[in-house]
Amino acid sequence: MRPNRFSAILVLLALAAPPAHAASEAAPAPAALAGVPAITVSEVTTARLVDRVRASGMIGPVEQVLVAPQIEGHAIETIEVEVGDWVEAGAVMARLSDAALQLEHSQLEASRATAEATIAQGEAQLAEAEALRDEALRDRDRAVSLAARGAASDAAAETARSTAAAAAARMNAAAQGLNAARAQLRLVDAQVADIDLRLRRTAVTAPVAGRVTARNATIGAIASMAGEPLFAIVRDGALELRADVAEQDLLKLAPGQPAILTIVGLAQPLDGEVRLVEPTVNEVSRLGRVRIAIDDPDRVRSGMFANAEIRVREADALAVPISAVNGGTVLQVKGDIVEDAEIVTGIRDGGLVEVVKGLAPGDVVVTRAGAFVRPGDRINPTPAAPTPTTEARP
Repeated sequence: MRPNRFSAILVLLALAAPPAHAASEAAPAPAALAGVPAITVSEVTTARLVDRVRASGMIGPVEQVLVAPQIEGHAIETIEVEVGDWVEAGAVMARLSDAALQLEHSQLEASRATAEATIAQGEAQLAEAEALRDEALRDRDRAVSLAARGAASDAAAETARSTAAAAAARMNAAAQGLNAARAQLRLVDAQVADIDLRLRRTAVTAPVAGRVTARNATIGAIASMAGEPLFAIVRDGALELRADVAEQDLLKLAPGQPAILTIVGLAQPLDGEVRLVEPTVNEVSRLGRVRIAIDDPDRVRSGMFANAEIRVREADALAVPISAVNGGTVLQVKGDIVEDAEIVTGIRDGGLVEVVKGLAPGDVVVTRAGAFVRPGDRINPTPAAPTPTTEARP
């Protein structure tokens, strides 16, 4: 009984199995795809592209003002500021000894009093000499008139003339003496003004508002205009990044372009703006220099190193993966045939490149140009994964 039951099961299984020719028909292998390689392709789409220039360098002051004494040979008595302090224009930073100048000022005040007394005396002498001259002129006129009528001798008239001339000379001398005394007073006044100016200059003041970044002044040292500056000030506290830029990127830059600065130790980047593009390129390194003003200089310090990303231009443009471009051409796919297409490229941003001319929206290109195919080849196009744009980057 058991052998007959086993034979019946085998017969049923044989009847349920499909024919061999039916199994071969169930595995589709279209003749159109046989032997054709599957190649990854990308569609030409519109993307937001940013033309970026990257640079790096050191942070420094936009303008550093050196403060030196304006008078020589006086000791520093007090220092009013320290490194890191903020000073306003005209604020006293240090004071020099003024004892010698005060003594000289007192001497000049005495000389001025003497000059004023001399002027007063000269004015009195001039008034007296003028009165004597007037009297002598009247005597001369009277003597001449009498001599003309024969009432006086010619000798008396001649004597009166001589007396009048001498009186006039004495008056002129008195006038000249008074002028000399007045000139002496003006000289003393000028000397007093000079001393007053030098006394004011014993107070070393800040020529501009800003932050003190260096102090060489020490109490007791003799101030000298030829020596080291007493202080250094960063004008208005303004800092900039002096960044080196590749020669080929220098002509893209212009004042006013926005920049993003990345600095070690800062969690958030800093905003900046191109302030100046220097007009020369280093002959050895072939690098140019750009100066980027920092919007928030209080977050950084002079001497720090920073990387900058300068945004030259932004545009919504046709784009393809950079890997699809081989020089000035791409491999365009029409149907399942590969053709060579010349293009003009523009912005390169991340993994994308702008297509200025040569392709239209919706065109399909080989994602990796020249990897496995050549113009005229037939392929099985396989869409590539979407290429990420730079929108998510800061």
